[in-house]
Amino acid sequence: MQRLYDFIRRHPTGVDSFWAVMLFGFSMLWVAQETTGTESGIEATLVVLALCVAVALRRRAPEKMLLLVAALGVTQLALDIEPNPADLAMLALIYTVAAHDGPRWASRLALIGGLCAATLAQLRWPAENISGGGKIFFTIVMSVPFALAWVLGDSLRTRRAYFAQLEERASRLEREREAQSKVAVAAERARIARELHDVVAHNVSVMVVQADGAAYVLDTAPDQARQALETISSTGRQALAEMRRLLGVLRTGDAPESGEYVPQPDVQQIEDLVEQVRSSGLAVDFKIEGTPRPLPSGVELTAYRIVQEALTNTRKHGGPDVGASVRLVYFDDGLGLLVEDDGRGASHEMYEDGGADGKGHGLIGMRERVGMVGGTLDAGPRPGGGFRISALLPLKPAP
Repeated sequence: MQRLYDFIRRHPTGVDSFWAVMLFGFSMLWVAQETTGTESGIEATLVVLALCVAVALRRRAPEKMLLLVAALGVTQLALDIEPNPADLAMLALIYTVAAHDGPRWASRLALIGGLCAATLAQLRWPAENISGGGKIFFTIVMSVPFALAWVLGDSLRTRRAYFAQLEERASRLEREREAQSKVAVAAERARIARELHDVVAHNVSVMVVQADGAAYVLDTAPDQARQALETISSTGRQALAEMRRLLGVLRTGDAPESGEYVPQPDVQQIEDLVEQVRSSGLAVDFKIEGTPRPLPSGVELTAYRIVQEALTNTRKHGGPDVGASVRLVYFDDGLGLLVEDDGRGASHEMYEDGGADGKGHGLIGMRERVGMVGGTLDAGPRPGGGFRISALLPLKPAP
């Protein structure tokens, strides 16, 4: 049954041609009975044939077939060819044009022509032995099929348009969901890139400093060289653990090899970060002001990464004998960060524009992180020399 239905949908003209042949057969019976042997029989046969052709081609060229049917109706009136079975083509064309997504003039013409057809037929071939009121009632009754054909066709067109709108809306929503998914993936990858930059830049810089120190005192102070190598080892393990946690989010369905990943750094681990930096040879003064309290995870991670990147930049650009200070201030509505050093600082292009040569990405990452939590960041040289990074992280993101 489904195959038959699919065949009918794929061959609409063939189906219409079948019904046109059936209509032509019944109409020719009427022609043979009413006009046999008269000159009007030939005219009626031609009109019937043209009406049946209009039925066969109604879905291929609905507007043209409507005009043809309208012209044939006028021809019937002019040649005195009485209503016959072939006039059902008018109902078929009215329905087809009303259901077709074509020009609206065709649908209006079909409705007006259909409503006028019964009246014109009654005027041309008035019913006998019926009073004036009866004729009016008969005309109204004969107009009902034409009106129903148009209403059914127009309703089908409206329903098709509604379903097409629903499909288009569903398709648009699907495209929007795909676009949002791509944006989310891109944002996640950017976040992971920033995390990897922070982890690698900080820990590798510590390992390089310790390795240089170990090489310098290897012969004269073996104990200090051994301690430096231990620091390199622990720093490397910490870097691998954080990188394993970050890369784990890129896996799809793979379970971690060693249980849960390392938790994201928070404000409490800033003190451990400072101790690690101190062990690498950088003097850091660390103070906390206000009453420490739990903060949103995004704020805590942002604070940790800002301090980590700031101290990494101090080691890179501060020069020899540089010192740094880290201040954490707990406000009622947020967390303040102040990281300063007394070194040489950085070039204007690096902290202002991010560097045309690819440098300064750490500061760009800071601004992105602070912007994600709705905070503010100020980075630049200190009036007395050195570099200064100040950030304010609110407890709630900015609207």
